[in-house]
Formats: sequence, structure tokens, C-alpha cells
Amino acid sequence: MTKLTSVLLSASVLLSLAGCASQSTPSGGDAPAAQETKAYHIAIVKQLDHASLDEIANAAAAELDAIAARDGVEITYEIYSGQNDQSVLKPIGDQAVSDHVDAIIPVATLAAVTMTACAEDSATPVIFAAVSDPESAELTGIDYVSGTSDALNTKQIIDMMLAADPDVKSVGLLYSKSETNSKKPVEEAKAYLDSLKIQYVEATGNTRDEVMAAASSLIGAGVDAVFTPTDNVIMDAELSIAESFAEAGIPHYAGADSFVRNGAFATCGVNYTELGKTTADLAYQAASEGMDNLDDYYLMDGGIVTVNTETADALGLDASVLSSFGELVEVTTTID
Repeated sequence: MTKLTSVLLSASVLLSLAGCASQSTPSGGDAPAAQETKAYHIAIVKQLDHASLDEIANAAAAELDAIAARDGVEITYEIYSGQNDQSVLKPIGDQAVSDHVDAIIPVATLAAVTMTACAEDSATPVIFAAVSDPESAELTGIDYVSGTSDALNTKQIIDMMLAADPDVKSVGLLYSKSETNSKKPVEEAKAYLDSLKIQYVEATGNTRDEVMAAASSLIGAGVDAVFTPTDNVIMDAELSIAESFAEAGIPHYAGADSFVRNGAFATCGVNYTELGKTTADLAYQAASEGMDNLDDYYLMDGGIVTVNTETADALGLDASVLSSFGELVEVTTTID
């Protein structure tokens, strides 16, 4: 496979598979036998349970149902959660391979890396979803692996900060060191902030309690805004920290709309429902046609600005200033 660096793969890219079922003639006559329905079994493995990954997994499942109805095939699937623990993810992957599934859809980086290792001997197709940096995660150049990337435009997020508040002097960088996909955007943020001569303060956490403590440290440091990439550990704690940031008058800019639905101020990124659908299309293509025509990964287009209007009101910010960065979607805080 060759790497495709910047492509929006729509659901329509998937070619319909004709139902080439085997036939047999009954011994007692010439009447044709009924066609057999082709059947596929797919495992969807979330790294953990939270709004972003749930949205992707549910969208993938809905798309598999739609494909089955459209193409007259049978697609069965199960959705698993790895609880952000490789010791939980590996048995799930091993069982999926043992069950001879036709494809595995791991959602997020740790799940993708683990499923890829589990499928190494069997070469079971692994079609990952929402891996921000597939190259750093060593998921490229593998014949049985492809998927979708939600790589973040870090510079654009910081530009949004400055559009909302041109007087930003200090930015908090809140992330988890255990999240591989956070490393690159955090380094990009540092470099861009340095070029703008804007100070930054780093704070990290690997558990919910550590994240809450890290958020408190940024509030204490008096930062003007906070940036978090598509970091699953921080996302898991967003509901716990969003109110504190809002009360302190600090807008939290994040890497996915799920953060915003859980109380962060704004993001500009991909539509995770579309990403889930696209990933399911790729998984069906891999299961039904093989991996030969798939690229290493497909980078989903962004351009959707999501703003939490409740948080905007609490901060006294006018969200309309962000409309120049893409299609503006307004949401309120949802506990899920």
C-alpha cells in the first residue's frame, strides 16, 4: 500500500459488491438453487468509553447496517471497550482473531497498535479509526492495516484563540504523556507559540485525578487559554474540569467536538460521525475485496468549528468571531 497524505474519503468511495453466491442444482430437477447470502463478521474495539470514541463506534456500526441493507449481505459485529488498558485490549484482539473475524475496527491509537499486533500472524484486516499520527504509531507500511486519521490542524486552533482574544499572553498545554497521538500536536503548538512570542505552561496527567490537578495548576498559573489535542485521557476528564476552567474565565480549546459537548469552549476538527462511517466503508471493502486497493491511511478533512454556547456565555465570549475558520456548529453541554 502507498501512503495517502490528504484525502477525504466519502462513503460513496466504496464500490458495491455483487452478490456472487455459489449455486447448486438439486438432484431431482433443473430448478436453480436459492443464492446464498454473503456474511461478514467485524469486531469494533474502542480504546475506552467516552463521547468521541462512542460516536465513532456507533457511526461505524450504523454504516455497517446500512451497507448490509444496501448490498443484500449479512454483517454482524460486536463493539468492545478496552478500558484504556492494553492488558484488556489484547485478549479482545486475540479472541477476534481466533473467531476469524473478517476485519477489526480499532478506535484510537492504543487500540489500533494492539489490534495490529494481535493480527500479525493471521493478517486479519485492521482498519483503524481516529489515529492522529499513524506514522509515529508505526501503523504504516503494513499490508493488512489501513484506516482513518483525525490529524489536528494545531496552528488553526491557536489562531482561533487569538481571534477570540487577541490579548492572549500565556497558553496552557494540557495533555497526557501516555497518549502517543498528543506528542506531535503539542510540539507543533510549542513551536507556533514560540514563533508568536506567546508563553506556554505545560501540565500533564495520566488519570482523571491527575488531570484535575493539572487543570488546577494551569488555573493557578493564570494562563489566558488552554489547548488540548485529541487526547483520550483528558477527554475522559473533560466534564470534571470544564466548569473549573469556565469559572476561572479560561477558554479550553480542544482537538475534537466531544470535548466541546462535555464543556470545553471550542474546536476546529473533523466530524467523527463521518469518520466512523468512512472507516466502516473501508472495513467492508477490506473484508469483501481485500486490502490491495487501500492506502496506508486516509486523512479526514476538518473545517468544522464546534462551539459550546453555554461555555461561551459563561466566558463572555462571542463565538461568531470563529465563523471564519469553518462551518460553525453550536452545541450545549451533554453528560455522556
